[in-house]
Amino acid sequence: MARRIVSVSGVLGGKPVLEGTRISVELLLELAGAGIANETVLRNYPELAAEDLAAAFAYGASAVRAERVIDVPLQA
Repeated sequence: MARRIVSVSGVLGGKPVLEGTRISVELLLELAGAGIANETVLRNYPELAAEDLAAAFAYGASAVRAERVIDVPLQA
């Protein structure tokens, strides 16, 4: 995963992208979340491979893995 996902300050404001592209992890996660099939994504972005999508999904999972939600009671 680490070799496929990079952040470069001059590319999309430093957002994580697939190496050698301007295709962000964010975009790929949004497409997956919208129900777009991997095969469709790969057809529309021929520079990507299935391993790139897997790396983007793994990156997204790792980004939220340590996220914690703290329930704070509302005060009346």
